[in-house]
Amino acid sequence: MAKATKPAPKTDAKPKSNNGGEASAKMGATGTASLKAPQPEPGSAPSMKILGQYLKDLSFENPNAPQSMNIQNGSPDINIAVNVNARNLAPTDFEVELHLEAKATHEGKSVFVADLLYAGVFRLENVPQEALHALVLVECPRMLFPFARQVLADATRNGGFPPLMLDPIDFMGMYQRRIAEAQSQA
Repeated sequence: MAKATKPAPKTDAKPKSNNGGEASAKMGATGTASLKAPQPEPGSAPSMKILGQYLKDLSFENPNAPQSMNIQNGSPDINIAVNVNARNLAPTDFEVELHLEAKATHEGKSVFVADLLYAGVFRLENVPQEALHALVLVECPRMLFPFARQVLADATRNGGFPPLMLDPIDFMGMYQRRIAEAQSQA
């Protein structure tokens, strides 16, 4: 069995895998501007419940197998893209999608491509409107991330490579950049 080499770590301030590589991150605009919740009931504490989480889509491609399994010189470059989308399902229920895309290349050839869409349904009650976006786009994906990370690691391992273990993602930083970007375009 051919052995895949582990990529050398690279320094990057954005989300990355512990296998190295660069990452890009963005908050999706799908429905986020229209996220709405009912007014909180006076004296009631805010609450958040996970109603369910699920794998919506998973794709793993190993287009140059078996040659890609035996990288001799160096290690592949791995690029990670992260996207978060959210939408109302009901007045207090929200679907939050965490989209992770990993592309590994070596000497200009694709080693593997993994594309994962992991989602959850959250019930948020008694949350003030001004806190809703941050809760849905920061805390909800933060709760989904460990499960999506495991699915991606298993997919790359099952594809014949070392598991791709993503470092924690700064969802608050992503959210703040998205807000700043939206304000500069306004």
